[in-house]
Formats: sequence, structure tokens, C-alpha cells
Amino acid sequence: MSLDVSICEQAWLARDPAFDGRFFIGVRTTGVYCRCVCPVRLPYRRNVEFLPSAAAAELAGYRPCLRCRPESAPFCPAWKGSVTIVEKAVRLIREEGALDKRGATVETLAERVGIGARHLSRLFQKHLGASPIQVAKTARVQRAKRLLTETNLPITDIALQSGFGSLRRFNAVFQEVYKRPPTAIKRTLLSSRS
Repeated sequence: MSLDVSICEQAWLARDPAFDGRFFIGVRTTGVYCRCVCPVRLPYRRNVEFLPSAAAAELAGYRPCLRCRPESAPFCPAWKGSVTIVEKAVRLIREEGALDKRGATVETLAERVGIGARHLSRLFQKHLGASPIQVAKTARVQRAKRLLTETNLPITDIALQSGFGSLRRFNAVFQEVYKRPPTAIKRTLLSSRS
């Protein structure tokens, strides 16, 4: 990504918050990189280098400023805070079935995202209003419903491919969510297609 030096220079001199996180300033004399909104005294222009990302700054040998904390600039995962952890955990649940495999637990999921199980459960409650187990159950039901409507697979195959450990559990969850068994939903879909 190439930066327009004149625009970067103007934003840096004005400490323009509209450009926060869009580029970073590397100061050659100190070896530190900052955000354009950093409140420190501005260094001489000849000692400044404009960089497109925090990663590029670190690759160039700069370390993050302790005052403006460039690693927490907008558009960086740290800026989004704890919701980033929840998003990653939800992605693992939905796309990889992280809580569907035999022996999979909230503890193993929490380990994968780098925090404790109790903290992960608290974050899920805070950001989603549901536990990781409830989110996994909803994801399984959604996968199953999609397979019911889009394929001609037998009910047992749908249950297993959706992440349910048994046909019995699959039927119970469907009855709980849709107030009818999956076979009734399948029959309804087949009759509407005819």
C-alpha cells in the first residue's frame, strides 16, 4: 500500500483523528512508532517516516509508543476490545464446529482463543446474551435446517453432519426450537416442492 506523503504530513501536523489508524509515524531517532494523534511533542520532519500499518512499522524495526499505544489504533483488533475474542470464538463454533466434536468443551475453545473458560462465558453473556454452548446449539440447528431444506440427505446423516452427537439429541433440540420433529419439517418441504 502506498501512502500519499503530503496527506500524511498534513494529518500528522494537525493530529487529525480522521486519519487515526490509517497510517503510522516512525521516528528514526527514538525507534518508536506512533499514531498521528499522539500527544507527544512533534519530532523534526527529517526524522519521521510514514508507514501504512503497525505491522510495517514493527517490521521496519520500530517499537510501539507507550503513550498513544499504536497497537490499539482504530482498525486494529485490539481497538475493538473483547468483542474480537468473542468474534473469533463464534467463528470457530460456526465454521469449524469447535464445540461439536467429541470431548470438545468451553475450556478447549477458551484455550484456543487465549483466555479462561469463565472469562469467555462472561464475554459471551456480555456481547451476545448467550453462552458458548447456546451459540453452538443454535449454529448446529441452523446447519441442520439448511441441510434439511437444501439436500435430500437422510435425517441421520443430517444430524451427524450438523454436529449433533446422536439422532436422539438432534430430534430433541429440533422439537425444542421448532416445536416439531425434523421429519415433519422435511415432509412439509417435500410437499411444498411437489
